[in-house]
Amino acid sequence: MPQITPDGARRESAITGYTLTLSWSPEFCRTRSESRNHRAQCSGENGRFGMIVHGLWPQSANGSWPQWCPATNRLTPAQVRAHMCMMPSARLIARQWAKHGSCMAQNPDTYFGVTQILWDSLRIPDYDRISREDNLTAGRIRAALADANGRMWQAANIGVKLNRKGWLEEIRLCYNARFRPVRCDAARFGARDGARAKIWRGL
Repeated sequence: MPQITPDGARRESAITGYTLTLSWSPEFCRTRSESRNHRAQCSGENGRFGMIVHGLWPQSANGSWPQWCPATNRLTPAQVRAHMCMMPSARLIARQWAKHGSCMAQNPDTYFGVTQILWDSLRIPDYDRISREDNLTAGRIRAALADANGRMWQAANIGVKLNRKGWLEEIRLCYNARFRPVRCDAARFGARDGARAKIWRGL
């Protein structure tokens, strides 16, 4: 099992909402195809991934978030294997449990079970096709996800993170404390609708 070292202080606070963060794998793997740490996701040995789950993050009312809470139950290899299609990295799974899941649930099965339910409820649009559109914007990226998922999701509930060069890195879905879509705050909303965007499709 990967050994995870906290990269910040323990912070325990009341949970007022959640963010399901999705990572665009072709962009993440763009410079990591030879990395041993990311072999399962990026080597191509297991096929090519599109959108994957980065993590489910609890939020607090003050704009902060709980993290690195003490965990009484350890993550097991079987639990990691069960979620490799959703999150194709043992290190990523271990880190998300240690940093975020430990503040939400007593055991990894609960945390990853909720994450899996949210992930399975989504329809992901064909971002490979959308990437070929002219004059692509962050607004088009979020609108495509909202349109694919019916009236429950509005563009205001969906954040888009672009890197400094305008390439899509992540989509962030904002929920209230009852896991209902809610308007994202500015930090999670990310790029404005008119921001020019690009989507890397891989080689």
